[in-house]
Amino acid sequence: MTETKAREEICRTAKSLFDRGYVHATAGNIRVRLEDGGFLITPTDACLGFLDPARLARLDAQGQQTSGDRASKTIALHMRIYEAARAFDADTACVIHTHSSHCVALTLSGASDELLPALTPYFVMKVGHVPRIHYHRPGAPEAAAEVAQVIAQRGAAGVPIRAVMLDRLGPNVWHDTPAAAMAVLEELEETARLHLMTRDHATPPAPLSPEQIAELRATFGARW
Repeated sequence: MTETKAREEICRTAKSLFDRGYVHATAGNIRVRLEDGGFLITPTDACLGFLDPARLARLDAQGQQTSGDRASKTIALHMRIYEAARAFDADTACVIHTHSSHCVALTLSGASDELLPALTPYFVMKVGHVPRIHYHRPGAPEAAAEVAQVIAQRGAAGVPIRAVMLDRLGPNVWHDTPAAAMAVLEELEETARLHLMTRDHATPPAPLSPEQIAELRATFGARW
């Protein structure tokens, strides 16, 4: 993807997320790897609904800013995600972080190591496991280290992941393009919404069975 196209795609994706309520105020950020090994990332404290393509922060391959408005405070986290995820998915090029309401709500109670069970086939197929990351302040290097460790552990176990959930903050998802990463985020947030709607029912929905998940793995290459 050319730099011009990447700038356009970041702003298009950001506006779509903002317009539909996946991000609010100045929360969230998007980062894309460029053909020359550098990166573009949304500026710190910028509203994703009103980005200027020319003002996106430009970083070199080491994550040092070279132009644009001041980069998001999540640079360290995004760099660690790229490094860890590309060991198992060489095409990883885009990371999206939001404060999506239903995902965050699920971290405010309960102590599960994963955000969600295998509730729907498309969650299993398009998202996969979503490990929860202990709470750290926004931009904390400890969060970046924990995320990288989790990505490496899951990948080494033969179940690469495309998302993690930062407790009380929001999800980070990654894929090869902004559009693909946004699709992962949308499926994740929708599944979180369904879970919140149904978990207090007299008979909460059971997750998919091992046999059903095995069929999704065999048919669609689902990562579960």
